[in-house]
Amino acid sequence: MKRATILALAFALFLPLTGMSQTRKRTSRKASTPTTTAKPQSAAVVHDGATEVANQIKTLTRFIYVLGGVAKGIEQTEGSVRRNEASPAIIAQLQKDKATVKQSLQSVREGLDKLEIRFRSTPELNRYYTELAGSAAGAATAEDQAAAGHLDQSGRSLLNVVNRLTDVLLLMK
Repeated sequence: MKRATILALAFALFLPLTGMSQTRKRTSRKASTPTTTAKPQSAAVVHDGATEVANQIKTLTRFIYVLGGVAKGIEQTEGSVRRNEASPAIIAQLQKDKATVKQSLQSVREGLDKLEIRFRSTPELNRYYTELAGSAAGAATAEDQAAAGHLDQSGRSLLNVVNRLTDVLLLMK
């Protein structure tokens, strides 16, 4: 029961991170001179895009860290279920934990979908899209692997997504 509480708390922390990481409070700026060129604006768009990629990397690495512990707990509980040592309450909690993992992976994939769409539709970021493309597909693969009960492989797929995002970030500097 204590593990379930920790799991629920951990995933509750990660779901709002994606939403908070994609919104930013902007401060008002003084009006610039009318001779401003497009290049500084382009640099600002690329900088904002790089910030979004960095935030996704942070969110994914935290999620992978938590997923490792959760996966181990789920595997142990499944072992107890196979040996008929688990109570109905433990079995119900196991199903709830699996659903939470699935929902969290879906949120990760949706965040990566939004990131890919932004890069594809923004002219200043479009040149980086080819490196970014496939990140959401990697998260979808991880989602499918988790649904099939292969949480370890799911985490490895997410590590590949982190590697792809890191490569994009390096290109943007």
